[in-house]
Amino acid sequence: MSRLGSWFRGSTPKSSNDPSPSISQVDLRAQHVAILQDAMAGADLIMNDDIDGAEERLRKGSSTYHSFGLAVCVFMRSILGFEKSIMTEASTLLAECETSAWNDIKKAEKDASNSNVESERIYPPGSEYQLMLAESYLMSAIIGVLHESLTEGIKSFYKLRKAYVALDSILQAESAYLKKRGLQPTPPKVDIKQTSAYKNEKMPGDFDDDADMDFVDADESHSGGQTPLHYEGHLANGNVGDAEKKLNGLSLNGNDGPATTDGFDGSPDSDIFSDPVNAFVHSGASMCFGVLLLIISLVPPAFSRLLSIIGFKGDRERGIEMLWKSSRFENVNGAVASLMLCAYYNGLLGFADILPSEADVAKGAIVGYPRERIAALLLKVRARYPDSGLWRFEEARSRGHRKDLVGALEILKNNNSKMKQVDALNNFEMSLDSSYVRDWSHARDDYLRCIELNDWSPSLYYYLAGCAELELYRNARLASPTDKSQINVHKKKAEELFGKVQGAAGKKRFMARPMPFEEFVVRKLKKWEERSSSLGIDLADAIGISPMQEMVYLWNGLKKMQPAELETAAGDLSWDRLTCSEEIRGKIQAQADEKALHDLCYAAILRNLERFDEARGKLQEILNYDKSAFKGATKDDYIPPSAHYEMAVLAWVEGQTKTPTETKKKVDDCQSWLDKVAGWEAYVLDGRIGMRVQTGMDTLRWYKREHGLAA
Repeated sequence: MSRLGSWFRGSTPKSSNDPSPSISQVDLRAQHVAILQDAMAGADLIMNDDIDGAEERLRKGSSTYHSFGLAVCVFMRSILGFEKSIMTEASTLLAECETSAWNDIKKAEKDASNSNVESERIYPPGSEYQLMLAESYLMSAIIGVLHESLTEGIKSFYKLRKAYVALDSILQAESAYLKKRGLQPTPPKVDIKQTSAYKNEKMPGDFDDDADMDFVDADESHSGGQTPLHYEGHLANGNVGDAEKKLNGLSLNGNDGPATTDGFDGSPDSDIFSDPVNAFVHSGASMCFGVLLLIISLVPPAFSRLLSIIGFKGDRERGIEMLWKSSRFENVNGAVASLMLCAYYNGLLGFADILPSEADVAKGAIVGYPRERIAALLLKVRARYPDSGLWRFEEARSRGHRKDLVGALEILKNNNSKMKQVDALNNFEMSLDSSYVRDWSHARDDYLRCIELNDWSPSLYYYLAGCAELELYRNARLASPTDKSQINVHKKKAEELFGKVQGAAGKKRFMARPMPFEEFVVRKLKKWEERSSSLGIDLADAIGISPMQEMVYLWNGLKKMQPAELETAAGDLSWDRLTCSEEIRGKIQAQADEKALHDLCYAAILRNLERFDEARGKLQEILNYDKSAFKGATKDDYIPPSAHYEMAVLAWVEGQTKTPTETKKKVDDCQSWLDKVAGWEAYVLDGRIGMRVQTGMDTLRWYKREHGLAA
């Protein structure tokens, strides 16, 4: 045990003059594996809700593995809780990890060149450190995008680029090895373009804080050591391609990413991965590159222009496939890959409507929602991490996808986690689901509890709580018009909650811009306040169509509802629920964006009830308006592009039951509507609507390819 302990503290490798070099190499290899396994066992505790235990264990080690595991712990805290101070700490730890990994890469290369022991390698010496370097770049990039600074956001795309280079070299080496063994890897197809950007890579570390966007095109000169453009490890075949040329024309799509390995499924049971270090590198590279491809593919059209500066294109299908491959490994990489899959399917696809049918998913459509496969994945990870509230949270979200909101709420209400970040996620999901089933009292209380658990967006939480209280006020007015005391309690509470929205807004920013939903709710409040003043009525009585049902639409809670729940939600959109006089109600209803909001929300409900012609009729009324009707500081400018998106959804769902000729026409119609939304000018919530559009476009690309409709 004392010998093992010395390994974890970091021992000095034996001299190359040792009289028994073969024994020395075996001993060093065992030490290396032991340190890796100790660090990864510590990091694995994160996935079982024991992030404190993980940090305590990892702080005892001094290796790069332990440094990396510790950075992962803090990174997980930061992205689960969106807390700026923790993001800053994570950035510092990741920078330290980058430097440590870089030093270990160079040491591993030097040790390998001095060694007299010949062995067949899958990966170049130091690839395990190169993987940690790439993952550190990726995590740093994610934090940078979530940071409030535009400069940090731009730097993040550069970090993504560096992660690509590091990962590409690892997967190229794996491809070369598998080809040597006759496992038929598919070589990459690289589209080489010439650009002036990123001619030099810096050594791991930060940019100058005063740098701005002009650094993208700068031909900078740097002093000191530099990271080469590609990883100069020693491969068996001696040639893995020119990474610098690939970097100049970087495109992460299915035709020109790193090598794939057809004929080899990457099973953890393969003898190739019996070595723990090889298993770590393979599972980690698959996970990390899968995340990279997926993240870039999810960027909404409005942001994709920024990515085009550095030539990024994502590949959703390939990214998902790589995550599934990594998820088969029972290590922390496999767990993170599983978490990303759940986040994608249960989170991001929850916003989307244009998806492959269940029949197509059963045939292997990777861009759809695989219910059975996700259920099996959750069953496996829940058994492996029985104490984790994170996986129970994902199980609840899966229930929602199966339109079982009651079952989802039952899990969420009984799900307690040792991590406050998981509690915050769980509580917000519970708030949304309570809104979908119209349990306004619980929804209100849960939204307010979000403020105690998380500082992501207090203004949004106050707004949502106010929306729930407004529904209680309207219910009280309709149920007992003469019970003034009860009516006034809800009215006063709703106005009190709405009154806190603007004061709590603006404290968080996203790439130097206001948080989209905060900007949205502040505009809504200003609109109601102006109306209240001009009409001489109280704020609560100046509110038009149910703002809660508007939020349900924006979170796409409609797709989680049963028909009876949809019918009830439609009732909340009745103009008769407004609490102002009939005369004032007519004035509110006559406002273009108010009427259009009603028609948009109602059309979405009709579409989910499969009453397509009625839905189209409502949408057509919105399309008949001139765009100028939605221009203005307090106008709901997201409604026209959303109506175009809804028309695309109608074309898609109708086309699934038509003849081949009719289906092609519907698919073309769907594409046309999506293209219009993708090219729309900037508007509030363009990122949220854009995610739906991007998923729809990915689905259409897949459908046209698989059904022979591609141009």
